[in-house]
Amino acid sequence: NDKYTRLVKLQKAFFNEHITREIPFRLCALDRLAEALVSREKQLGEALHTDLGKSAFESYATEIGFLLHEIRTTKNHLQNWARNRRRPTPLFLFGSKSRIHYEPYGCALIIAPWNYPLQLALSPLIGAIAAGNCAIVKPSGEAPRTAVALQELIDECFEEEYIAVTDADLGTTELLLQERFDYIFYTGGVEYGRHVMQAASRHLTPVTLELGGKSPCIVDDDADLKAAARRIVWGKFLNCGQTCVAPDYIYCHREVKDTLLKQIQKQIRKQFGKSPLDNKNYGKIINEKHFNRIQNLIDPAKVICGGNACPETLQIEPTVMDQVTFEDAVMQAEIFGPVMPVLTFDSIEEVIRKVNSMAHPLALYIFAQEKAICEKVTSECGFGGGCI
Repeated sequence: NDKYTRLVKLQKAFFNEHITREIPFRLCALDRLAEALVSREKQLGEALHTDLGKSAFESYATEIGFLLHEIRTTKNHLQNWARNRRRPTPLFLFGSKSRIHYEPYGCALIIAPWNYPLQLALSPLIGAIAAGNCAIVKPSGEAPRTAVALQELIDECFEEEYIAVTDADLGTTELLLQERFDYIFYTGGVEYGRHVMQAASRHLTPVTLELGGKSPCIVDDDADLKAAARRIVWGKFLNCGQTCVAPDYIYCHREVKDTLLKQIQKQIRKQFGKSPLDNKNYGKIINEKHFNRIQNLIDPAKVICGGNACPETLQIEPTVMDQVTFEDAVMQAEIFGPVMPVLTFDSIEEVIRKVNSMAHPLALYIFAQEKAICEKVTSECGFGGGCI
């Protein structure tokens, strides 16, 4: 653990030199990161393909290009975000002036997951750099090739006293959590999220937890079913369903379920071909443990589309299950794989009651034409990000 104790001390000493607070320094660091992403695009794409079977298009759209766009946006707004803001002074402080002054936390720890191992390591880092912090990035050991590529990229861009990448194995996270950081950003599962928060509480360290959950995709009886099917298939099966904001299950009005299912089957064929397991652009499940876990959620009696799998390549076809109830195994925890259960409802009140009786999801999607229904769902349901 001495290695990480030394690294944290080194970063805190560098932070206290106040260099990272300077806006030109932050902008220059973001430029270096963008240049490295562009020059290493091929190598990063190959690493993502090895770890998750991602196609070049998917790697760029959801990881590399996503980060370049975020860097551009951050640079464009940084001066404005960082400036002091004048505020009205209350009467009892008459004679003084009030302003909000933004300051960096110090040394941040970023714990990245395996499903978007590049994007979800560097996206929080962009924020940490922009806000004037030092940072230590802990990559995921489940995506080893990307972890190595990430290490090389950061080593090329920054000195370790400013930004560093650690070893990828899980034991490293445990060692890091014993240190005293000024901020912790964790992306991953709920169970380990609890552990991270518990460790942070020892030092009262502020934490951002980006967790998943069973994100509902509600389809009402007046929805444009063709468009709904196209978007649901794209959002659900991107990265083989291993996306924290993927729709977890479809909650569909009973009257339109059969039509929607026909459209979904049509879209799966259109987007992935008749035999998705032979499609070279179709990704894979991260490891055997997750492959077996997802396989156990599939009830063959309820599968109406897909269901085939290849243990050698860790691939599972886009799979749709009908006649599912909230008591089924597939509805007991977040799926995080290419399996789509379909449930039905009769009234929107029933939907709101059911969604609110479960843990708040990270995302909620609703396909409906009637504005009042959309507003009712988005104002009465609890969720992270919503999309109409």
